Amino acid sequence: MYITQAYKGLHDWWRYIIGVLIAITGVFVFSAPHLIAIFIETFNGNIDQSQMGDTNYIMTLFESNLNLVFVLLPFAGGLLFLLLAVKYLHKQSFVDLTTTRKKIDWKRFWFIFFLWGIVSSSFVLIDYYITSEDYVFNFKLKPFLILSAIAVLLVPLQTSFEEYLFRGYLMQGIGIIAKNKWVPLIITSTVFGLLHIANPEVEKLGYVIMIYYIGTGLMLGIMTLMDEGMELSLGFHAANNLFTALLVTADWTAFQTHSIFKDLSDPEKMGVMEIFVPVFVVFPILLFILSKKYHWTNWKDKLFGNVIEPPKKKIIKS
Repeated sequence: MYITQAYKGLHDWWRYIIGVLIAITGVFVFSAPHLIAIFIETFNGNIDQSQMGDTNYIMTLFESNLNLVFVLLPFAGGLLFLLLAVKYLHKQSFVDLTTTRKKIDWKRFWFIFFLWGIVSSSFVLIDYYITSEDYVFNFKLKPFLILSAIAVLLVPLQTSFEEYLFRGYLMQGIGIIAKNKWVPLIITSTVFGLLHIANPEVEKLGYVIMIYYIGTGLMLGIMTLMDEGMELSLGFHAANNLFTALLVTADWTAFQTHSIFKDLSDPEKMGVMEIFVPVFVVFPILLFILSKKYHWTNWKDKLFGNVIEPPKKKIIKS
């Protein structure tokens, strides 16, 4: 059972509070380059102080590729500090945090990475074909190559931090405290979604998009519990953000990049279909495909069952 992996390390409730604080510290420490750059620009008089509260303004202060580095670095810091907390505060191995298998199954990771990369890219290309007037061809070789290098290096660190924090660390921690599986599934999915509330997309599309963010978190949590490991959620999340960063951008998205296409459509005209179809149609189909491939069974127990501490091994003295 995935959640019971936490029992292999030190699992006092207070350790998880300290661990989260350590991860947040890592985020702030690795935000320093961005803050220093903003300070320098402010000192040189290149920043309009009246717009400092505008997220979109902050996102355009620096050249696109440099800004992407600033956006992604804090996640790398959060991941590093979180893994240090797991190792030294909880005395838990990286593998036990990741999966119930003896070693991480990278075949699972790459399967869903390419599957979702192809599916998500297809959605963009189909939309481009149907409503080509809403897009411009944004491709420029040199900036795109730089973007690709940055994205391949840092985007997986960003997505891995979110996965290891929510589907890993907190899923296990809350699970052994609540003694069941549905409480950590609901809490981690909801908090994961709510943390996206500061994204520019929310300002443009309204709070209805939170259904997508929370629904995505729920789907990733179900993957983790049913598959007894995080390999699938890690692969999905990495593909989702990486392919998006390379393929399409818009002035109102969190990632504003030198992507191949730029979306010029009015986000306020997006219908509920763009939000509800992925959550209530595409994600269930994806879970069905994965359940058949990996022979998932006993859904009720794996998603709603109790978390029982394994019996401690008795030491036989000779």
